[in-house]
Amino acid sequence: MKLKAIGITVALAVAGSAWAATVRDEPIQPLEAAKVTNPGKVELGKKLFFDPRLSRSGFISCNSCHNLSMGGSDNLKTSIGHNWQEGPINSPTVLNSSLAVAQFWDGRAATLKEQAGGPIANPGEMAFTHDLAIDVLQSIPGYVAEFKSVFGSSRVDIDKVTSAIAAFEETLVTPNSAFDAWLKGDDKALNTRELAGYKLFKDSGCVACHNGPAVGGTSFQKMGVVEPYKTASTAEGRAGVTGKDEDRFNFKVPTLRNVELTYPYFHDGAAQTLEEAVEIMGRLQLGRKYSQEEVGDIVAFLKTLTGDQPTFTMPMLPPSSNTTPKPRPFEK
Repeated sequence: MKLKAIGITVALAVAGSAWAATVRDEPIQPLEAAKVTNPGKVELGKKLFFDPRLSRSGFISCNSCHNLSMGGSDNLKTSIGHNWQEGPINSPTVLNSSLAVAQFWDGRAATLKEQAGGPIANPGEMAFTHDLAIDVLQSIPGYVAEFKSVFGSSRVDIDKVTSAIAAFEETLVTPNSAFDAWLKGDDKALNTRELAGYKLFKDSGCVACHNGPAVGGTSFQKMGVVEPYKTASTAEGRAGVTGKDEDRFNFKVPTLRNVELTYPYFHDGAAQTLEEAVEIMGRLQLGRKYSQEEVGDIVAFLKTLTGDQPTFTMPMLPPSSNTTPKPRPFEK
């Protein structure tokens, strides 16, 4: 029995080595599915992600701006906040955000957990306070029981809330794109134009910023290297966090995973189409004027980065109690 177990171990090791040998040596690596270690916490986080009662209006949830049916974004130039306020910046996708160096365009949140608390208390977004949000959750018996099951205590606090939301968001990974299949050795996964687009993407230098499993998200770069970027947006980028003038207009490089789903593009949402975004980035960042055919080739490659979208049963949210604070959707 012992020898048989050893044989299985060796066989698995050999199979694993064989698989590793098939992965192409490229600046982009395959994206692997998330591993869930605490399903109860993930399920609680999913409920909180979809629950609009964490907002003052009782209408806006995390999913409002990071719609999981729309590539983890809202497909708006800038998001809509409490009382129909116009947001200051484009909503980045939540998909694969666990692979990013930091959260938000300016990186002001180091982790998903830290990010999760921001919109709840932002007067231009969910327009609540952490204390009021906790009062709502603590008044709902179903939530109290679930927090006790997950955290061992029926006391709800913002640390537990953001920890649970982050645990759910960490599962929002999108593997198994056509490009992943090609990276793992499937020569038939990409057609001639898609391969030409990837070659041009590499040869042009796009991979200097858009690399790794997320194809971006791991550095901050200046928007407008060769030519200045002109925009009406007041967003300062990294300078708003560091206070350093040299960080002005430095933004987190967005992931290109599922990029065909996350239009419009850039921090100000100014590029409405993928073709427009490729043309602008080539000109402003690389000093290169792509032909229409070249733009089409790169776009064809970028569309191969769309992976499996998150699939799950929509959560049934626990009902409010008689003591649950009522939403105030029309208050300014």
